[in-house]
Amino acid sequence: MYKYSEIFGVDISKDVFDVVNSKGDYYQFSNDLKGFKAFTKKLTKETLVVMEATGYYHYCLAQYLYEQGYLVSVVNPLSVKRFIQMKLSKIKTDKSDAKAICEYGSFNEIPLYTAKDESQAECLQLIRLMDIYLKQRTMMKNKIHGEKTLGIPSKSVYRSLNRSLKSIKKEISLLEDRLNLLVKDHQQKQLTLLKSIPGMGVKTALMLIIMTDGFNRFENSKQLCSYAGITPTIRHSGSSVRGKSRISKMGNQKMRNLLFLCSFSACKYNKGCKAIYERIVSKGKSKKLALIAVSNKLLKQAFAIAKSGLPYDENFVSVLK
Repeated sequence: MYKYSEIFGVDISKDVFDVVNSKGDYYQFSNDLKGFKAFTKKLTKETLVVMEATGYYHYCLAQYLYEQGYLVSVVNPLSVKRFIQMKLSKIKTDKSDAKAICEYGSFNEIPLYTAKDESQAECLQLIRLMDIYLKQRTMMKNKIHGEKTLGIPSKSVYRSLNRSLKSIKKEISLLEDRLNLLVKDHQQKQLTLLKSIPGMGVKTALMLIIMTDGFNRFENSKQLCSYAGITPTIRHSGSSVRGKSRISKMGNQKMRNLLFLCSFSACKYNKGCKAIYERIVSKGKSKKLALIAVSNKLLKQAFAIAKSGLPYDENFVSVLK
C-alpha cells in the first residue's frame, strides 16, 4: 500500500509532540533536542515522518530529521482537517490528530520536505516580522486619524502615536533593506528577469522569489497558481446547482494580494495581460474578474521566465505548463 516501510504521523505543540505510526503504536516526546534524538531511534531511512505546518513549532523537528537523513513531509493543516472531516471523526485529541496525520500520509501523495538554507530561513523570518509591523502601522494610522477627527483633545497622545508610527516605519525600512540585500546576494539574476515583466514591481518580484524558493518548489505553473489561490473553483452539481465559478482563496493570501495590485499596471503595459483583460471585459464580465485573470497570467509569465532564464519578450510563447 505504501512505498515507505512505515509512516509516522506527528502532532506537534510547544512542549511535546505526539506520534502514531502505521501500525497503531503511540509515543510522546519532548519538543527539544533530547526528544528529537529519542524519536529517531524509532525510525529507519525507509520510514516517512508526516507533520503539519504549525507556524514555528514544527520547524526545528523537520530541520533536524532532514539533516539526519530521514524522509519528512510537512503538509497543509487545512488538508488534514478536511481529511478528518471526511471521516466524520468526533474525537479531537493529540493522539487522534497524530493518527489522522499518519492516515493522511498513507492515502495521499505528499511532497517531501526540503530544508531551507540560512538565507531563505532569514528571509521568511523577515517577512513574518514585517507583516506584524505593517499591521501595527495601519493600526497607528487609523488611531491618528481618529484623534484628528476628535480634534486632538490630548496633544500628548497625538505626539506619542506619531513617535510610534515613525519608529515602526523605520523598522520596516530596515527590514526591507535587509531583505533586498539577501535576495540580491543569492538571486540577483532571477530578480532582474522578473523585473523585466511589465507590471511586475520590485517588491512583488522579491516576494515571489522568497515564497517559492526561487520557483524550485513547483513543477509547473498550475501548481504555483493553486498555491497562490487564483485558480477557479467550479460549482456545478446535477441540474439544479449552477453556481458561479470563483477563485479558491485557499492559497497564499499575501502573494495573491501583491499580484492583484500588480494587475492594475499589467493590464495597461503588459501585452499578454492587456489582451486577457480586454477580452474578458468585452464579454460583459466584471473588471475585478478580469484583474484576477491578469494576476493568473502574470504569475504564469513569472514562472515561465524564471524557469527559462530568459527576460520578458511580449512575443515569446512558453512551452511550459
